[in-house]
Parts: sequence; structure tokens; C-alpha cells
Amino acid sequence: MPETHTGTSFGQRTQARIAVAVARPLLLLPPARLGRLLRRVARGARPAGHDRALRARRAVTTVSAVCAGREGCLPRSVATALLCRARGEWPTWCVGVRSAPPFGAHAWVEADGRLVGEELPQGYFQVLIGVSPGAGKRGRS
Repeated sequence: MPETHTGTSFGQRTQARIAVAVARPLLLLPPARLGRLLRRVARGARPAGHDRALRARRAVTTVSAVCAGREGCLPRSVATALLCRARGEWPTWCVGVRSAPPFGAHAWVEADGRLVGEELPQGYFQVLIGVSPGAGKRGRS
């Protein structure tokens, strides 16, 4: 079921629309290249708190039917991360699979060690590619 939210200001919706527009062409990149690009974008950002990341996700799903839809996890997660970055913050951006059958790929963001906006238990997904705050530093994130 698509997500809808009220109470998002005009300014928040404008920023969210920009984040969605910037995210759109990035979705065409192969996963490893997208991860490398997002690591560069995350450089120097402070960690996003769960509440602020959730507000960013809600703004994104308010302005984009694709991001709000059931199959919109990748554009939703990238746009949410970019919107947080525009505010000087970065959640942990993740791409992975369900930990238990049936197989299913998913993309999401985490903040404060918790899934953001996902009604699922922690550990439900196994991360294959993750980009944490400060990920631009040498080494894996």
C-alpha cells in the first residue's frame, strides 16, 4: 500500500522533489558504482538521527508516487539519503536481501541502528552494500 503523509511544509516538499529528481538518474548505475558514488556523497556528513531520517523519508514519499509505492524501495532509499545529505546528515544507506526465504532484494536506510520507516524487525534483511555516515574515509563502511 502506498505511503501518504500530511504535515509536510512547502519547503520540505520542494527539497524532497529535488532529492527525488537527483536520485532518478543514479538508479541507472550498477549497484557497486552507485555505492561508490554514495560513499563520496556521504563524505563529511554527520550521522542522521532516526527521527530526522524518518521525516526525510516521509517527505520523499509525500512527493513521489513511485517512492511511496511497494516497488519503490531503491528510489525511496536513495532520495531519502540525498535529502538527509542536503541537510548535512547521512543515514546508513543499505541494499540487501531478506534473511529468510523467500528471496527478495530490498533497499532501505537506517539511523541510530534502526530501520527507518520499515515495519519489520531488525535483522530481517542482510546488508550486501552499505554506505554509512563518513563512508568517504578510507576503508569499508
